[in-house]
Amino acid sequence: MSAPHIIIDDTTLRDGEQSAGVAFTLEERIAIAQGLDQLGVPELEVGIPAMGTEEREAIRCLATQGLAARLLVWARMRDDDLLACHGLGVDMVDLSIPVSDQQIARKLRRDRAWVLATVDYQVRAARQMGLEVCVGGEDASRAAEDFLLAVLQTAAQAGARRFRFADTVGIMEPFGVHARFQRMRAHSDLELEMHAHDDLGLATANSLAAALGGATHLNTTVHGLGERAGNAALEEVVLALRQLHHVETGIDLRRFPALSKLVENASGRPVHWQKSLIGEGVFTHEAGIHVDGLLKDPANYQGVDPALLGRSHRLVLGKHSGTGAVMAAYAALGISLSRAQAFLLLARVRQMAVSDKRPPSEHELAQWYQQLGEDGPKVSAEAVFPALHPSSEGLTCS
Repeated sequence: MSAPHIIIDDTTLRDGEQSAGVAFTLEERIAIAQGLDQLGVPELEVGIPAMGTEEREAIRCLATQGLAARLLVWARMRDDDLLACHGLGVDMVDLSIPVSDQQIARKLRRDRAWVLATVDYQVRAARQMGLEVCVGGEDASRAAEDFLLAVLQTAAQAGARRFRFADTVGIMEPFGVHARFQRMRAHSDLELEMHAHDDLGLATANSLAAALGGATHLNTTVHGLGERAGNAALEEVVLALRQLHHVETGIDLRRFPALSKLVENASGRPVHWQKSLIGEGVFTHEAGIHVDGLLKDPANYQGVDPALLGRSHRLVLGKHSGTGAVMAAYAALGISLSRAQAFLLLARVRQMAVSDKRPPSEHELAQWYQQLGEDGPKVSAEAVFPALHPSSEGLTCS
């Protein structure tokens, strides 16, 4: 059986911008859309027409950019929301409606029968407007299974193309997601889309589980930007699908660093130093045993090839470095060190790491080497590191 092909429907420009305090300018929205398009992201959810005239004009502008990606907008299942979607030049509307008893009763003040009737009416109305329809099941993760299947059946009969399973409050785990999608797939021929939130840190895992359970589409955002704890991160989902499950999305992440920086600046949300795949520290190495292994063969400590993300390994000198790292750093400067010289210079590196909380600059390394040559070694390597022998060099407790 061949691996499935998953379509990424990225919602950075809709749910990503809904992150508290985030607001993109038109120029930023165009640049982000173009960046996603250049990566090969096939679908973009680009806004909420009911927000007003300015939002609709921005959506129209995006629709004229000649993007290869299909464009979607988001709307509530209301006549006025749907009317606002008319004439925007987009391909599909995600018509969202609560499907859990909690939100049906406590948010809508309605009942299940009203929801089914509304789905039927609004989907047919959207189809008459010439729009393809994704029925967005808000709070689907808390919906009763029998009612959820009834919503899928009603949506399909009314002419919908897709159903979005929204884990709106981020409470699901991968085993439950997989089982839910298997049951929906067995019941319906609709396209099935997973919309995961990261409140429990499981958005990416839940998205992978959905893909394996029968989903055809996954929602993502750049960096996982979005409401509260955010959504499933585009870069994580795409790379994990390929590397762990041999599932292709057609997205090439080698140009992702430029898009990452663009979204970071436009959103005002700095990327954490250790953020998976894209944080500055993810492919940065200091510990001696790791650096030694990487210098011998990158596969020794490389679970993900940074080149897949347009990145490379970076070796820095610090408290946990060994002489091999020091020699490699100086070799990059065109300076060949003896092992004894590396031992002595390592003492300077470790002292700076503790006192200044940073690695030395290239200028400082060159200066230290010059001083070493001018002054000559005052002490032996054994005196500096009496307990450190080549066989145990760089060992750290992990």
